[in-house]
Order: sequence, then structure tokens, then C-alpha cells
Amino acid sequence: MSIIIKDLSKIYGEETIFEDFNLVFEKHKITGILGPSGAGKTTLLNLCSGLDQPDRGTIEGINFQSISYIFQEPRLLPWRTVRENLRFVFKEKAIKKPGSHEADIDAMLELVGLATVGDYFPQELSGGMRQRVSIARAFLYPSELLLMDEPFSSLDCSLKNRLIEDFSKIWEQDKRTVIFVSHNEDEIRRLADVILTFSDKPVQILKKERLSNNSKKM
Repeated sequence: MSIIIKDLSKIYGEETIFEDFNLVFEKHKITGILGPSGAGKTTLLNLCSGLDQPDRGTIEGINFQSISYIFQEPRLLPWRTVRENLRFVFKEKAIKKPGSHEADIDAMLELVGLATVGDYFPQELSGGMRQRVSIARAFLYPSELLLMDEPFSSLDCSLKNRLIEDFSKIWEQDKRTVIFVSHNEDEIRRLADVILTFSDKPVQILKKERLSNNSKKM
């Protein structure tokens, strides 16, 4: 099912972020969102995740218990090893028999190139490695919707390229609905099926562009 936003309004104090805003996110597609700072991109993610509530309007088609989030910072639990951070998503979802998921964890660590660091703690990893753990964790969680808020912005170019390749490889195997916010148009073009360009507040969609596989810059 697609995610349908109908007549959405969100106001903070005297500032109107969204007013009668309408949008459809297509199922099993990556939608990239561009726009100026403060234009409501992260606010929209927070509304879609249930971390914030609209003042008016509705968001339909989301199971709020089935969402993964990749932030700009990895937000790993520092007192748990890489493997324990990944194992925790099954416990969070209350999935029984955690031992049965070890093969899934091993496969995911192999996929993101971290098979040898499963017993390391986050502080023992580089920034790029921690973000790869964050991506692995998001895909191990059995979610229907994946929200991404500037997940590559703090990384240098080579690390960013590696992570974009890792993400693409995993998503091709497990095509979830993705909403990806970034200030970087190149990142968006390399991953997205659809690109939306937001105006300043109150938000309007200035441009919608649909990309073919051949038009993505991989």
C-alpha cells in the first residue's frame, strides 16, 4: 500500500510548516526529498514516523510499529557490541528465539563488509563502519517503511560512495518503501526512483522527477 498524505497541516508557534499539503509515496520505491534547510523535510519524516503529530489532515498507509530510521549519526548502543546492536532489533520487535536470527546477522555483516568486527564495540569502529552497522540494523528490523535523514552527510566522499553502494545492494534484495531526505542532489540521484523538490515554508512541491535505472548515477 502506498503512503497517502491528505490535507496535512503542521504549525510550530507562529510558523506554518505544512498547510493543506498532499503527497503520495509509492510502495517499494525510494523517494528522495530535496529542499532548503528548515523547509520541513525532517518534520515530514517525524510525522511519518509518529514522533510528531499533524495539527490537521491524515497520513494513511503506515504501520507505525513497522518503521526503521537511519539518522545522520549512527545512534548505536555504546555498551553493546556490533552483533549485540543488531541482535537487539529482534528483541525490540519481540521476535522469539533470538538464536535463530544469528544466520541473518552473519549474512548482513558479510553484506556490509563487517564480518570481522561483530564483537567490536561502536567506539572501536570508524565513523563509516558505524554507519554501515546502522544501515544493517535498519534492514534487519522487519519494517515496511525506512526513513533516512541525511545519513551520509557527515562522511567523506570515499566513505559516502561505499555506503551508497552498500545501501543499494541491500535494497535491491529487500525493496522496502524508503523516504530519503538530503541536501545533496548527487546522493539523491544515485539512490532515488522519484525526486521531490520542496519549497520553503509553507511547503509546496516545486518539482517532481521520476528516474529510470539508467538515469541513476551509480
